[in-house]
Amino acid sequence: MFDPALFKLPGMRRLTVILALLAVVEGICIIIQAQFLSVAIVGLWHLKSLATILQPMLIFAIAWTGRQLLVVFKNWLMYPIVEKTSGKMRRQVMQKLYQLGPSYVAKTGTGNVVTTALEGIDKVQTYLMLVVIKVIDMMVIPWVILVYIAWLRWREALFLLAIFPLIILFMIILGYAAQAKADKQYVGYQRLSNHFVDTLRGLPTLKQLGLSKQYAHNVYQVSEGYRKQTMAVIKVAMLSTFALDFFTTLSIAVVAVFLGFGLINGTITLLPALVILVLSPDYFLPLRTFASDYHATLNGKNAFADVQKMLALPVPTDRDQLGEQPLAWQADSTLSLKQVDFSYDDQQPALKQLDLVAKGYQRIGIIGASGSGKSTLINLLGGFLSPMPGHGTIEVNGQPVSHLGQTAWQQSFFYIPQNPYLFHASLAENIAFYQPQAGLSAIGQAAEKAGLTAWIKTLPDGLNTQIGEGARGVSGGQAQRIALARAFLDDSRKILLFDEPTAHLDIETEAELKQTILPVFEHHLVFFATHRLHWINQMDYVLVMDHGAIVEQGTPAELAAHNGAYGHLRDEMVGAI
Repeated sequence: MFDPALFKLPGMRRLTVILALLAVVEGICIIIQAQFLSVAIVGLWHLKSLATILQPMLIFAIAWTGRQLLVVFKNWLMYPIVEKTSGKMRRQVMQKLYQLGPSYVAKTGTGNVVTTALEGIDKVQTYLMLVVIKVIDMMVIPWVILVYIAWLRWREALFLLAIFPLIILFMIILGYAAQAKADKQYVGYQRLSNHFVDTLRGLPTLKQLGLSKQYAHNVYQVSEGYRKQTMAVIKVAMLSTFALDFFTTLSIAVVAVFLGFGLINGTITLLPALVILVLSPDYFLPLRTFASDYHATLNGKNAFADVQKMLALPVPTDRDQLGEQPLAWQADSTLSLKQVDFSYDDQQPALKQLDLVAKGYQRIGIIGASGSGKSTLINLLGGFLSPMPGHGTIEVNGQPVSHLGQTAWQQSFFYIPQNPYLFHASLAENIAFYQPQAGLSAIGQAAEKAGLTAWIKTLPDGLNTQIGEGARGVSGGQAQRIALARAFLDDSRKILLFDEPTAHLDIETEAELKQTILPVFEHHLVFFATHRLHWINQMDYVLVMDHGAIVEQGTPAELAAHNGAYGHLRDEMVGAI
């Protein structure tokens, strides 16, 4: 339950020592409280005056108050560490996701990533806040109490010492069962998150195909599976809580019987017997408190393990082989890929034997059937994916690099996907994403070049209108124009990566957008992945892809005259239309 990785968190070792010392003090407060409460009760039993009871009751009240203040103080010490750790962990997760790129999100699922990065960190925070203090209390306080009970009467102490590991053993058995159920529940929760995200993304398509009601059954099955997994966890939690309460209560009853026989036989007086009886519930209390929160922290432990696993994933190194400043791409600059392979699972290549040379301000089209590897090639060119080590060479301006996830390279291109991401911010801030210092005048000029002026005039606050999630909706064509405005605003980035930017647009919108996109191509190296043939006539060079390989390349005229893979693909697309 107590993950050893917790001790590797900054400040946790020092805090653990402090909490252990405070637990000793709390144990002493519990003993003082039990001792003087017993003194007061015995005094009343012997019909002593209330004045003689006042002093032990006052000491009892002070010890009880000190015990409660120690609990508050321990939480006060723990909270800043937990808050700082969870905040740092959230930043590390976001940085790691940026370094891992879209391949990790595609492999694990968007819902899974969102669950880990957002709700997972919140669960980790709860886990840290609960488990550290309770585990230390369980490891320290019972021993302090047991030593004092042994000093009073060794027989009862020996029984309590023997029963404690038996109860823990029983807890471990039930804990493994709960852990297995909780693991399945957490996996089910991640699966539910992935289905939820996929459903939201595909809902318009499902409605158009008339499959929304049919898919609702799939959503019901996933939700029902998660409900059953949750109920299974609750059943085990209730069983373990009942068993723990039963055995601890039975143990206290056995101690009471032993003390009763001792009082009858005259081997123990009333005061130490009462002190031992009062201390017995507190001896088991840290264990019961830990057990009550055990199931509440299981998801936090799973989330913590997932976060640690994500942070331990290897990321591309040697990111400064081209320097740290943006690359100055010019008319004589070159990019060369020779015999490059890429694999998602390090086994089956998704891209194989890539041979490509890009020079200056070429317009390079990338075409192929769905699943041929167009988007994967764009992601490789953007440095979001790294080639298989030792499989081919990559050179930028004649300088070999191990991958294109270079700081200089990634600061030199625009990436325009099918669905550009719009932040919850103003329209001006979204356009100025790459140039946050840009003024409103420059932003307005970029918006005009991107064909947004007429639309902006209809907005209530113009460029200051809030867009993105939870704000004003934006159509697919408008989102692409905003992405183009980003390119118009920052003319220093001379490389453009388009990943089927018009795939989800209707023909009329695409035709209008094409007139806006074409001027952006001037004095830029362009990689344009598409399955729309009318773009090919605007390209200087074309790569034809099939099953992850470039099966043909050349100018559009050369490919058309050759009548090879390009000709067959063109005929298939025209036939489909």
